[in-house]
Amino acid sequence: MDKQRALNYFYTTQNQEAMKLKDIQVQNEKETRAGFGEGIYEAGKANENIVVLTADLAGSMKIASFIKDFPDRFVQCGIAEANMIGIAAGLTIGGKIPYTTTFANFSTGRVYDQIRQSVAYSNKNVKICASHAGLTLGEDGATHQILEDIGLMKMLPGMTVIVPCDFNQTKAATKAIANYQGPVYLRFGRPKWPNFTSVDGSDFVIGKAQKLSEGTDVSIFACGHMVWKAIEAGRMLEDKGISVELINIHTIKPLDEAAVLQSISKTKCAVTVEEHNIIGGLGDSIAQVAAKHLPIPIEYVGTKDTFGESGTPMELLQKYGLDAPHIFEAVEKVMQRKKG
Repeated sequence: MDKQRALNYFYTTQNQEAMKLKDIQVQNEKETRAGFGEGIYEAGKANENIVVLTADLAGSMKIASFIKDFPDRFVQCGIAEANMIGIAAGLTIGGKIPYTTTFANFSTGRVYDQIRQSVAYSNKNVKICASHAGLTLGEDGATHQILEDIGLMKMLPGMTVIVPCDFNQTKAATKAIANYQGPVYLRFGRPKWPNFTSVDGSDFVIGKAQKLSEGTDVSIFACGHMVWKAIEAGRMLEDKGISVELINIHTIKPLDEAAVLQSISKTKCAVTVEEHNIIGGLGDSIAQVAAKHLPIPIEYVGTKDTFGESGTPMELLQKYGLDAPHIFEAVEKVMQRKKG
């Protein structure tokens, strides 16, 4: 069995027996936003009702192929994000499946009222696709590095929130939401990032957590770019003899509560890892499940009630405590708490 077939076999059987983190192979490094670009093009070929809207950021959103082959299904709204959301909501009335595209900050914070009233409250089938999320946006700085969007969007009734971890998974998610009825927030990023999930997308199911390793000492729940950082930390922990159960929570809402409870009932402690404020994000969702059903010690890796700043992605992840060594430290801390 060649390497890729072996990886695909792992991803389709992972719920039976997950491999060690050291065995996960990086295929290449690609931007998650490029995964969106490929995904929307393939989705557009498969479904003529898909329409793509953008707010003056077609290049950044990697939608050139879609525009070239389906120009009649593309709407350039200009720097008018609120208008873009309104147009998208209206398109659903005629049976279209609109995908709105711009940076995460402009996709959520700038147009929250329009999303709440015209999309969520009205339960419109709009797919809000947001790139350049989190600190890894990098040099554009705090005004563009939204760290509150997961919280904003998951609080909207009926809104599905998806944060894929790499190029392949972003492509798979982009295609999957076309057949998923209801409003969706799809969050991804700017930089090239390790790409390691299944090429064919067989490891992605909306609402179903992805177990990357089986472990007994600690549960690590991560999303987005931070899944790779959690893998790096998990390898360091495995080298120290610590058994890590790493779960990719690519769907923040609806949360796979069964997977969370199954894991923490075994490990009795958890670390959550996200490129987002620890207030209102993935960590809060995990903690809520644990508090209701199985209270355990939890440590949170994310930004701590702060804005970002300008810098390279790796500089910022290190400064704000979102790199592998900080995840390692959080695991050591939570395991001490468990012993205590």
